[in-house]
Amino acid sequence: MTAISTPTHDNATLRERVELTRTTWLADVWTVFSREIRPLLNDPFQVVFAVVQPLFFLALFAPLLPDSITGDGGSALQWFVPGIVAMSCLMGSSMVGSNLLLETQTGSHERMIVTPLRRSALLTGRALKEILPMIAQAAIIVAVATPFSFELHLAGVLVGVLLMAIFAVGVSALSYSLALASIGRDWMFWVVQQTFLFPVLLLAGMLLPIDGAPGWLQVLSSINPLTYVVEAERALFAGQWPAGELLAGLVAASAVAVVGLVVGVRAMRKAR
Repeated sequence: MTAISTPTHDNATLRERVELTRTTWLADVWTVFSREIRPLLNDPFQVVFAVVQPLFFLALFAPLLPDSITGDGGSALQWFVPGIVAMSCLMGSSMVGSNLLLETQTGSHERMIVTPLRRSALLTGRALKEILPMIAQAAIIVAVATPFSFELHLAGVLVGVLLMAIFAVGVSALSYSLALASIGRDWMFWVVQQTFLFPVLLLAGMLLPIDGAPGWLQVLSSINPLTYVVEAERALFAGQWPAGELLAGLVAASAVAVVGLVVGVRAMRKAR
């Protein structure tokens, strides 16, 4: 009798444990997000150090730009600051996969994927975490530029940063996907990341406008999603709300976010 009743009792206990450990997808995302954001909250200065390079571009390159670059006689900073915010966003979010490579070396990644947490939540929580440092870096750049000739349009800046946050989620997810594909070959992550980083930035017209560029360069720029995000952001930072540019920027940022999350979740589900 005892031999028959014991498995039944064990099965009931197992079901109870499963029920206790069952969580919603949002709860899993929050768990991963909290785990990822904790080191940043404990050491916020890493956000400041991460924005040093974009600030160098702002300080050393902006004085070389003529005010006529804005097209309306305004300050060149009004045109350049949105590009620097985009640069900071792309540089930060494209490098986050290196954290996952480090976790694979310490065994932390393997321990995470055997937990009851959903694989999609592991990727989504990590990608969403990149929004906060991106917003903090954008705030630093705008705060540094405002005392000079940059005219602050707060509502436009907030919406522009939100647009970049959507774009950052997609790029972060793609960066994690690249890291998963590079496990055991860390060099491949950095080769691919560095190969695409600056061409994407330059083709978006971050440093110089693309309007007067050769036709082939304008074609490449037109298929770069960051081009539309930066154009929308420049309009918003200038206090303008052109519906066509804003819609194009939102569609481009959302498309990158969707593609990044789909690719990232599939890569995470296949991870071992």
